[in-house]
Amino acid sequence: MATKSKESENDELISPLVPTKRRKNVNRDTTNSDVCFVGKPLPDTEASDRWPHRYQSKSKVKRVEVAGSKEEGSKSEEKEVLQARCHYTQAMIDGSIYNLNDDAYVQAEDGKPNYIARIIELFEGIDRELYFTAQWFYRAEDTVIKDHAELIDKRRVFLSDIKDENPLNCIVSKVKIALVSPNVDLVTKEKTIPPCDLYYDMKYSLSYLTFANIVIDNLEQSKTERSRSSISSDTKSNHPIGDAIVAIEESKKSEMTLLDLYSGCGAMSTGLSIGAVISGVKLLPRWAVDINPHACESLRLNHAKTEVRNEAAEDFLALLKAWTKLCEDFSLFGSDQLPEQNFDLERADDNDNDEEEDDDGDEGSMVPDVDFEVQNLLAVCYGDPNKIKKPGLYFKVRWKGYGSSEDTWEPIEGLSQCKEKLKEFVMKGCKSKILPLPGDVDFICGGPPCQGVSGFNRFRNQEAPLDDVKNRQLLVFMDIIEHLKPRYVLMENVVDILKFAGGFLGRYAIGRLVSMNYQARLGMMAAGSYGLPQFRMRVFLWGACPTEKLPQYPLPTHKVNARKFIPNEFEEIHVGSVIDEHCMLQEALCLENTISDLPPVTNDESEDIRKYGTTARTEFQRYIRLKRNDMVTYMADVQSVPQTSMLYDHRPLKLSKDDLDRVCLIPKKKGANFRDLPGVLVGPDNKVEWDPSMERVMLPSGKPLVPEYAMSFVQRRGISTKPFGRLWWDEIVPTVVTRAEPHKKTLLHPLQDRVLTIRENARLQGFPDCYQLSGPVKERYIQVGNAVAFPVALALGYTFGLACQGLSNDQPVTTVPLKFPNCLARSSLAQT
Repeated sequence: MATKSKESENDELISPLVPTKRRKNVNRDTTNSDVCFVGKPLPDTEASDRWPHRYQSKSKVKRVEVAGSKEEGSKSEEKEVLQARCHYTQAMIDGSIYNLNDDAYVQAEDGKPNYIARIIELFEGIDRELYFTAQWFYRAEDTVIKDHAELIDKRRVFLSDIKDENPLNCIVSKVKIALVSPNVDLVTKEKTIPPCDLYYDMKYSLSYLTFANIVIDNLEQSKTERSRSSISSDTKSNHPIGDAIVAIEESKKSEMTLLDLYSGCGAMSTGLSIGAVISGVKLLPRWAVDINPHACESLRLNHAKTEVRNEAAEDFLALLKAWTKLCEDFSLFGSDQLPEQNFDLERADDNDNDEEEDDDGDEGSMVPDVDFEVQNLLAVCYGDPNKIKKPGLYFKVRWKGYGSSEDTWEPIEGLSQCKEKLKEFVMKGCKSKILPLPGDVDFICGGPPCQGVSGFNRFRNQEAPLDDVKNRQLLVFMDIIEHLKPRYVLMENVVDILKFAGGFLGRYAIGRLVSMNYQARLGMMAAGSYGLPQFRMRVFLWGACPTEKLPQYPLPTHKVNARKFIPNEFEEIHVGSVIDEHCMLQEALCLENTISDLPPVTNDESEDIRKYGTTARTEFQRYIRLKRNDMVTYMADVQSVPQTSMLYDHRPLKLSKDDLDRVCLIPKKKGANFRDLPGVLVGPDNKVEWDPSMERVMLPSGKPLVPEYAMSFVQRRGISTKPFGRLWWDEIVPTVVTRAEPHKKTLLHPLQDRVLTIRENARLQGFPDCYQLSGPVKERYIQVGNAVAFPVALALGYTFGLACQGLSNDQPVTTVPLKFPNCLARSSLAQT
């Protein structure tokens, strides 16, 4: 078995099961045991044909050169191959017969559960010792899931691709392991599990910590398909979960729907949809949810067809469940007809229990005890829209004879006498899909905030991160997936979820997906590796239901070394940790490539829309000026392609008079910062100190030119160069941040006395210039800083499109033809 060189650290954190090394320390007493091969050995020619690596030398061990990583400077490695005298098909151990492909428990160290293996080879070595080759199964606790193994059925194991040879006497006993067809409907899956000790439906690979479907032969494939088709009619009919299964098993749609959770201003869904279109799949951002009203307004500006909901994700989840219940009550699943009588409110207004129906038979035109008549129901939400501390399901009511300014939010209990109006609203809403039902969503993406892992949070809960309310959105995100059962999932998050508490939250996210029978794959991607002058490392978790191909990660397209941003224990899930000659990486972009064409503005600039007044100087700048639809058709020659005529959001956060005075004194040179101001000395240890030869310089306001916080920044060590730092043209910035204050970050324009504008920050994130933002200036900076880098989302959208068309293979990574900003081609579907 191949093991990593840093095994003491990585085996515990990435490779939790290393059978060969651990089992070499096992000393099983076999004095009285019956351990031998049974029958005649296989003919020499057959054995050497099936296992040629065992018959290459007369020595006990043959050292064979294997390819090392293809990174620059890597060296080839050698592995030991135990040589064989002969092979067998059966063995007897303690009176039991074992055949090839039988499953068995294998002796582990004292106090630990026995390992689980499939016997795939039985042979006698040249040293005349008896051996078997094991293909190992992993329990959930042996995988990256680790401490979250309680999420997984204890009977469930995962077949690995790790194989190695072991002494035959390490086998303890037989175990019956069944191959079960994976199914997103856990109730149905449970019914397909035959009598067995353990079962498996996925394989687990250390490569990008991947849980994926088993690649099985034709015979077992037919068994799998029959099992999958055995969903009962009771499960499928008139039930949201059954409808979800039916929707997943239908033929591929010409148009796929996307729900963007924690959407911000929509950068992730925009990039995914454009990347998917380039690959040949039409992906429509159909719904979006975010708690920030300004981000929601920005998303509406750029996605006119998206149903944008400004609400907390937990309220959205409660609304989805209530909406599903209403549709069930009205028997709308699997039917286009609204029933005349099939309604039962869970609760009615207590004051109306003794009310009789009107003599004219009108059941719902009047709200009881109120002289107002309901004209229409306009919208639905879950929460506390009236701010009266009574959360619940509410409907927006238009009253007959009154205008929109008199609309009110009414609880469902108050509409118990308006059944027909409620029926009408639910029927129309169900048909127009104002809210998704289970099976309606093809793809859910989102970046649930986990602020409880931030290094700036002094009160982080190391022992129980999920008990921290600041991390609870991860649970909400997974609960929404569990309810809607999409075909694909993509979660984005900060690298701290893999650093904090041993990667507790990242492990939970994978475990939760796998517990819902989703395939899963974990990777880290740096924005700069895909055509931006920004390092910005982020974690991405793919999920795919069992009926789909698990999407791959796109390999880097540009030369950027972002290794210092990677947690060591997860360094091998960095997409691009191994680069081969097929990637043909382009040179990294720098600040000048991206923003040098933008017109100069001052600290006082207040215009949100203006003309460029300049021409594009680089390929990136020509591309970023395109209109959104033209980006999909972009080719190498863009001279004839129309570009957006107006420039949006090119204005900076206005600095205070004192800060502006400080900025104006920062030299316009590379590396300039507060250390260049008069009165500051830098010692040989790189620490700053006050210049004792001069009095402290003061501003016209009377405040010091160099503030105390700049001198003591970064835990009072005095070594930071960030306060009032000036960026330079040939640099790559670490990460675009949400706050534009220059006190603790390097944010100043190379040649202008101001911080980078909203649009300049948006350029660093890859936003098209045509993408307009809404809200106060500070809010727009927040939207840009929180966004997923556009070219990263674009590349992920492309690999998603390949997967859902069945065009990707089982490898975790792939090259893509997208060299941002060079989107080289589009399919016939994209042209329509």
